[in-house]
Amino acid sequence: MIETLNTNQTQSSNTENGKLRLFEHRIEHQILGTKWLSAVRLFLYGLITIVILPFQLLALSTCLPLRISIPVLHHKLITKIIGLKIEKVGDISGDKKVLFVSNHLSYLDITILGSLIPGRFIAKSEVANWPIFGFLSKITRTIFIRRDRTASHKQVKLIKEQLDRCEKLILFPEGTSSDGRRVLPFKSPLFDAAMLTNSIVQPITIRYTHLNGIPVGYSSRSLFGWYGDMDLRPHLWNVLSLGIFTIEVVFHEPIRADQFSNRKKLAVYCQKTVAKGL
Repeated sequence: MIETLNTNQTQSSNTENGKLRLFEHRIEHQILGTKWLSAVRLFLYGLITIVILPFQLLALSTCLPLRISIPVLHHKLITKIIGLKIEKVGDISGDKKVLFVSNHLSYLDITILGSLIPGRFIAKSEVANWPIFGFLSKITRTIFIRRDRTASHKQVKLIKEQLDRCEKLILFPEGTSSDGRRVLPFKSPLFDAAMLTNSIVQPITIRYTHLNGIPVGYSSRSLFGWYGDMDLRPHLWNVLSLGIFTIEVVFHEPIRADQFSNRKKLAVYCQKTVAKGL
């Protein structure tokens, strides 16, 4: 009886391991992708951007409310073009003053969250000088900040002013992107702005779950990440060739910043909440 039970358990374990190896093997084959697909997607990305660009510039120059909704529309169209299937879990806070804080895997996160939230991204100042992406960031009203400690007070004041204007802001508090297998410690200084304005803070977890319908295992999550010293152009070209990505975006329970005695406790709470979503 015991031998039979052990045999069944061994067979079950081998079956599960076999399925996992099959999924990982199929994922590895997807890495090569279809190169013509990258070219088509880049062409369509450029075409859509060129068509929408004049409307956004006009909205910015006249301060029309459309300057907020046009980027959302652009991001939504881009998700369709580059094959991002987004599954939203939870509700987006409807409060006027909200600081959204999320983990960060790659440049795709911008399009993902931008298609869901009518808000402004907070990015490091270096992004402003990137070719193409820097320009697009500027016309979508991205707030650029310096990451050195000497400018910390000015950056907090800048973010506080935007929250006081009832702007919805999107922040990646890790300060960099990761491989998607863990959430890096959150940098706390900018959380001060949320506390000073008693704003709502909503943690968000981004998970890349499937590639072309194939579940992505823990070891394969790094396929989607752009981190470390990776070169942007070859990484982007390869990602655009892979097919359809399924991304789960979890909107955790919103919290009021004044529930915490200081910014560090607020940052730690948000980091742990986001990490649980992985």
